[in-house]
Amino acid sequence: MILRSLLFMPADSEKKLAKAKASAADALILDLEDSVAAANRPNARALAKEFLGEHHPQSVWVRINPLGSDDFIRDVEAMVAARPAGFVVPKADGPQMLREIGHHIATREAKAGLKHESIRLLPVATETPAAVLSLFEYRDPPPRLAAMTWGAEDLSAALGAAANRDDSGEFLLTYRIVRSLCLIAAKAAGVAAIETLHADFRDAAGLERAARAACREGFSGMLAIHPDQVGIINAAFTPSAADVEHAKKVVAAFANGAGVAALDGKMLDQPHLKQAQQILELAEAVRAHSPSSP
Repeated sequence: MILRSLLFMPADSEKKLAKAKASAADALILDLEDSVAAANRPNARALAKEFLGEHHPQSVWVRINPLGSDDFIRDVEAMVAARPAGFVVPKADGPQMLREIGHHIATREAKAGLKHESIRLLPVATETPAAVLSLFEYRDPPPRLAAMTWGAEDLSAALGAAANRDDSGEFLLTYRIVRSLCLIAAKAAGVAAIETLHADFRDAAGLERAARAACREGFSGMLAIHPDQVGIINAAFTPSAADVEHAKKVVAAFANGAGVAALDGKMLDQPHLKQAQQILELAEAVRAHSPSSP
């Protein structure tokens, strides 16, 4: 499953749902939580079920309401039978919470005749202080875990912080630490790490910087809140032709089975080979996912 770009849209907006159908995003996230008023959630569920009943080239996910909220069971009850790719889980306090959510899903999967654990989970894994302290527990990943992402807005509110960014727009130290811990936790769990959203959808240059920096650090994709962000994100997380060509040269340099190799006057060792192989695997996966991609 390719998850370079994951586009959020409120599930109660027919206009935005219709627009999303033409999006080049790898995944669409139908939101039943923060972007939908409580009174509109029954209608949002109905529209989400209708949307999921149609064919889409993207994988379609649903952001449900938090475990323990009045709407959680309603969301799960309504959405499982519609067969989303998975649920985006807000306020996920750790792997144990995901296991509990998994039990709720399993009962309804069986009732709907779905394969066990066919519906995956993507937690927003840093929205509470307890969630941050639980990141180390993802070394023992829960079933259904597909990827992990992080967020700063709810966390800053929980911490009583006046802001989560400095005057230049960069995340403050606390949130940079949380971001890094989420990345490390995802890798320890063996799943993709997804960068958080860039809130200013008009700031294309800032989005590109953020997306390319995330890619360099090891994130596999990024959340989007506007269709115009998708192309920039996809480009940032797709190996360029130059990247692919260099990776091929690195792999060829190790063709004789040696532990080290030389290329263009530089010594290479096994981490370089592993990195090159990952680039080629990603490039091939992107091509298979979207033949028009580089």
